[in-house]
Amino acid sequence: MDEIGGMSQLLKDMKMLRSQAIRDQVIPIEMGIGVEKPVQNRDFSDLLKTAIDKVNDVQKESGRMKRAFEVGDPRVDITQVMIASQKSSIAFEAMKQVRNKVIEAYKEVMNMPV
Repeated sequence: MDEIGGMSQLLKDMKMLRSQAIRDQVIPIEMGIGVEKPVQNRDFSDLLKTAIDKVNDVQKESGRMKRAFEVGDPRVDITQVMIASQKSSIAFEAMKQVRNKVIEAYKEVMNMPV
């Protein structure tokens, strides 16, 4: 799979997860009004673990491509390596931002008066 195709697939996956999360929370009915749907047995920790695993996979693929380029694999060129490296960097940075928001929300909840 080429890197641009991989990036577009990652974006498609993210959009699909977003739309699935929205769909699981609200059932649209006539005139744009929604009715809350019972929450399914989806754990936040499971969603977070899945996201972390995907970031890890992207980083492993980037490392694999770097090693292949370093040993002179003719199927891997520098542009593929750089794209994979940037994709890995962006995925990791996004995960850090999510972590920071979760920590911020946790601190906010802990500081709420009871």
